[in-house]
Parts: sequence; C-alpha cells; structure tokens
Amino acid sequence: MRLGYPCQNLTLSASTNHSLRLKSLSNQDRVHDAIRRNLEGLESILKWNTNQGWRLFRIGQHLVPFGSYPDFPFDWVDYYGPALERIGRQAQYLRQRLSMHPGQFINPGSPDKDVRSRGLAELRYSATALDLLGASDGVIVLHLGGAYDDRQAAKDRFTDCLASEPQILKYLALECDERTWPITDVVEVANRLGIPAIVDTLHHRINPDQLSLEDAFNLAFPTWGDRRPKIHLSSQDPDKMTGAHSARIEPDDFELMLRVLPRRDVDVMVEAKDKELALSFQKEAAVV
Repeated sequence: MRLGYPCQNLTLSASTNHSLRLKSLSNQDRVHDAIRRNLEGLESILKWNTNQGWRLFRIGQHLVPFGSYPDFPFDWVDYYGPALERIGRQAQYLRQRLSMHPGQFINPGSPDKDVRSRGLAELRYSATALDLLGASDGVIVLHLGGAYDDRQAAKDRFTDCLASEPQILKYLALECDERTWPITDVVEVANRLGIPAIVDTLHHRINPDQLSLEDAFNLAFPTWGDRRPKIHLSSQDPDKMTGAHSARIEPDDFELMLRVLPRRDVDVMVEAKDKELALSFQKEAAVV
C-alpha cells in the first residue's frame, strides 16, 4: 500500500496550486510567475515525498492557471512543455504516481452544451499536462456531477460526451460522491466508458447505496484491470457540513479501511486539511 496527499506541502510551504484572478490573465508576467512557482513547488515536493516514503501526489488543478481557457495569453505547452517533461522524468525516476482532480464545475453530464464544452476543455488541459509529464500511470479524478432530475439521462450525456475522447479516457477515473452518485452508479458509467472507479471512504459512508465499504471496494477494484487501484481516504470534520474533510484521519477510519481492503496492491490518496502532516501515523502501514 502506498500513500499520498494533494496539491501542497505544509512542511515545505510549497504548492502546485498558485493562481491569479481571471481579470489578471492578460498580465503575462503574473501568469508566468504563478506557473514557475507551481513547477518549483512540484519539483521540491516530489523530492521530499521520496525521502519520506510517500509515492503519490495530486498536482493542483491550477498548475497552469486557466490553462484550458481559449484566450490564454500564450502557448503554455510550447513554453513550459520542456520543463514539464524534465519534471516528469524526475517523477518517474523517483517512482512518484501523479494525478489531477478537476473541480466540481467540470460536468460532462450537464444538459448545457456550453458547460459540457468547458468541461472537455479542462479535461483536455489536464490530460495534456499528464502527457507532458510522461505520467503513464497518472489519473484524472472526476465526479459524475449533477443528476438534473433525470439520472439516466445525465449518465447517458456524460458517457456520450466522453466516449470519443481517448486522450482523456486513458487517464480518467470516476469517484463516488456524498450526495448524488454512489459507487454503484459510478461503476456503471465507468464500465460503459472502459475506465476505472474510485471509492472515497467518507463519501461512501455518507452515500453507501446499501453497500458496506468492503462491498464497495470489491465492486470498484475490478474496473482497474491490471492497473494498481486508487482510493481516497478521508474523515468527516465534526464542525463543518456533511462531507467536509477533517484536518487528520480518524484512526477508526484508517483501521476500517485496512481491515476490509482486498488483498491487492493499492494506492491511497489521503484527503485531509493537514496534507502531508496527516500521513505521519499511517507510515508504518505503508509499503513503498
């Protein structure tokens, strides 16, 4: 079992998610500054992770802020492609598995054509970043989005929107959520697209569709084929709305996951507000 965390490292004060306001996008100096800080952060985090024994890292979605926008002020692929390729070679040497997670506004199942189009642009941006990084085992994590009062129609639109997007599909994995789509629906759509499904332990606890966590793992893991499955581990923040992540992982949540995981190599993305600091007490369980 390998462990990782998303986007930034508090110990290093390093982030891959520096951004800027959309109205500042025309200021190329500010755009370049944000991208350079993100790339520098990514390099330092990957080296630190390897020294600590962590093998997973989720890159911030703002690695190239507004990189999917049609009016982006320069060709970021041409300008930063060589740097991304170099960092990708380092990641491969360090045995780091990379991922990205576009936000909730990315909704290929929307009835609004413009929303679908913007979502595809963001997913293509993510896939291009992973392509440049040479992340052959990389993952783009995505939720199914809204149901729009017709669950089947939403699933059909989602499938139709992505079916002819091989660049995206080679990375895409669908994650269950805490409100609308349990793992049963997620696996159904994942199978239709020939892509894997991700169980989030907190989301599943809130929205289980009558399945135990063990049943959820057993349903989702076959979608990965011979690839190493990924799951998300998180705990509920008791002081916030349902589904909000806590600063650390509750020991009971970690122990339940360990108890019911299938006997198979697995990658666990720890989603906690304290980022890498939340991994400390789990280290003895990780096999790198």
